[in-house]
Amino acid sequence: MHSDKGSVRIDVILSPSAVVPDFIHKPRKKEHFVISTYFRDFWEFVKGDKHRVAFSLKTGLAVMIVSLLLLISQPYEVFSANIIYAVLTVIVMFEYTVGATLIRGFNRASGSLLAGICALTVIQIILVTSHAAEPYIIGVSIFLIAVVTSLVKLWPPLVPYEHCFRVILFTYCLLIDSAYRNTNLVFSALSRLYCIGIGAVVGVLVNVLVFPIWAGEQLHRELIASFHAVADSLQGCVKKYLNSDGSENIVFSQSMTDDFPYEPSFQNCRAILDSSARIDFLANSAKWEPPHGRFQLSYPWSQYVKVVSILRHCAYEVMALNGCLKSEIQAMYCMKLVAEPEIHEAARRATELLRQLANDLSSMKHNPGETIILLKSVHYSMYQLQESVEFNSILFATLRNNFLGNLTDCYNTPKTDAYTNDILKSEEIIESPRGEEGPQLHQLPSIEDQETEAGVKIDSHEIFRRAKYLGSMEALSFSTFVSLLIKFVSRLDHLVDSVDELSKLAKFKDNSIV
Repeated sequence: MHSDKGSVRIDVILSPSAVVPDFIHKPRKKEHFVISTYFRDFWEFVKGDKHRVAFSLKTGLAVMIVSLLLLISQPYEVFSANIIYAVLTVIVMFEYTVGATLIRGFNRASGSLLAGICALTVIQIILVTSHAAEPYIIGVSIFLIAVVTSLVKLWPPLVPYEHCFRVILFTYCLLIDSAYRNTNLVFSALSRLYCIGIGAVVGVLVNVLVFPIWAGEQLHRELIASFHAVADSLQGCVKKYLNSDGSENIVFSQSMTDDFPYEPSFQNCRAILDSSARIDFLANSAKWEPPHGRFQLSYPWSQYVKVVSILRHCAYEVMALNGCLKSEIQAMYCMKLVAEPEIHEAARRATELLRQLANDLSSMKHNPGETIILLKSVHYSMYQLQESVEFNSILFATLRNNFLGNLTDCYNTPKTDAYTNDILKSEEIIESPRGEEGPQLHQLPSIEDQETEAGVKIDSHEIFRRAKYLGSMEALSFSTFVSLLIKFVSRLDHLVDSVDELSKLAKFKDNSIV
């Protein structure tokens, strides 16, 4: 520190390992290639599914075909500027899958037909009335149509056809307003309806005939991928739990955040939990599709929804098992070690059963004999796990009572702090000394933190109570993991039954071993 007249200067030299606050750091330079990064991510997105490119090309083809009607003289002389309604129809009803396009086309056709009938009826009324009453009739009719369609589309049975009522209101307003300024009202309305029909036909034909994307095939693939995702997640969770010794626990508040970095297998398992709306949409779209490939007419697509619903409950159990890995209270490694063969065998057989079901669905074969054998082996391995837990729980309780009894005798005699700490460390009661943030919930405080003097008897009741609490919570953590695994196996019975019912309804090829 240097001092001059009227000023003071302080020189501070920081070591290389000194912690500097964040606001002192120099601001990072912005990435100069942000645009290239976006293009690279977009390219990976495009390469992820070839159907995305096919859908884009088909959309461009359909819009180009109906737009050519404007460039050809003869159609333009007939429909004039009304051809733009064909272009709007293609843009509105063209969807990713064939089934979704057919649903949107049905709503578009039904809405346009009903709107045309209403518009022609009002036009006939206008023709027989005076010219002064025409604006009032048109205004009242638009108001009534808007009120009725907005009210009816809220009725739960008609919610799937909500787009149809929007089309009714939209088309009616276009027809009645544009026809008001024309001399030939009927011809103008019919011309617009013809253009809407042309756009609908072109959109459906292009979507069905040019690289069709079937909703049924997507639903079938997603169901098989969901089985493999649950199997991989269960296998990875059990393997990580058995290999963990409790030394890599993270903060509980961090593990509960949505941006916690899960492994890819758990990410796929989490995606199953949020797939309810997508599965329902694909199943409804598949019902509208014509027979194609391996899927015949009246295929039981609704049974797919039931299978995915049961599989989603299995995914809930897997995510609960994964939550045990993130808990701050972990079972002792010796508890996991004695039951490791049974836990590993139960998980292995459960994942084998899930993959067998996925393979049966992929090949569309019905193999009930092998499935029942695998299911029985899963139940047998779970029975062995329950017996192992019951036997080892008695052993652990006996060892813990003997240990706590010896611990009580140890603290009933006056000891110094240093001697007591040596005993505790030799018995592995103190897992780690208290840090700056204090001890964790499953750790005992160090004896050095107690306010004692040399030769004064240390209070053993508090340490005995905490040691007993520690053993109870660790046993509870282990029993929670085992009970969740047992509950997962119980879900497999319902899953096998639902897949078996699907195989019978879909008439899978019987591949039973006689």
